[in-house]
Amino acid sequence: MTSEFARSAVLPHLEARRSCQQNTCYRPHAHDALSVGLVEEGASVFTAPSGDAVQLHVGDVVVIAAGQVHQCNPRSGPWRYQMVHVDQDWAAAQAARTGAGSLLAGVTVLRDARAHQRFREWSELLFSPRPVEDADSIESGFRSLARALAEAAPAHTVAGGVDPVVLERVRPVLERLRDDETNPRLDELGRLVGLSRFQLVRAVKSATGLAPLAWRQDQRVTRARHLLRQGTSVADAAHALGFADQSHFHRVFRAHVAATPSTYRG
Repeated sequence: MTSEFARSAVLPHLEARRSCQQNTCYRPHAHDALSVGLVEEGASVFTAPSGDAVQLHVGDVVVIAAGQVHQCNPRSGPWRYQMVHVDQDWAAAQAARTGAGSLLAGVTVLRDARAHQRFREWSELLFSPRPVEDADSIESGFRSLARALAEAAPAHTVAGGVDPVVLERVRPVLERLRDDETNPRLDELGRLVGLSRFQLVRAVKSATGLAPLAWRQDQRVTRARHLLRQGTSVADAAHALGFADQSHFHRVFRAHVAATPSTYRG
């Protein structure tokens, strides 16, 4: 398993990744950013919370809106891919100038040579030997990619969105899960919103795509990524997020990111 990351000081929210995996490496997870990926080698299976599974092939470009729970793992043999994460609002502002706004919801898979080429050009810019400090070049590259994505016919789409009524009902539970350093019991969480533990699990999964404790872990990993990108040490990040020890933090982080905290931090 190998992973390489690139970031830019002028757009701190932007993160690019090149990775090669061979075994199942990702648990269901979500990003707090728009994600655009490209399959470079091998085949993989993209799975959405609905259970919909899409076979991805070499050249496929995948657009995943922020907050969409998913997992993608190699089907067999080596799987090499690239992924870029950017702030959803920033992407929406750029895409509004190209007509690609419809791609910023749910999940879209495209099989289009031009989209493939525009992604590669943008990724090469982000991974260029010199530090990428030119925001105009980054924005221009993304707009070229967004235009190509908007003009391509989707090969697959997976609708996004959550039930806003259910989300509001379980919001106190999500706040407790996010802020409490302990592992609250399900029956205790259920009492916060008048649900049994079984009703609670179904409601949280309907609202977020993940069961309560899985959602909590995913949120912790998202916060860990922000801390590590800011230069926080692995030990301090583990402590700040309430992990019992660094080895536990390492296992959870790697299961969500397919890279160790040290590799991710750089």
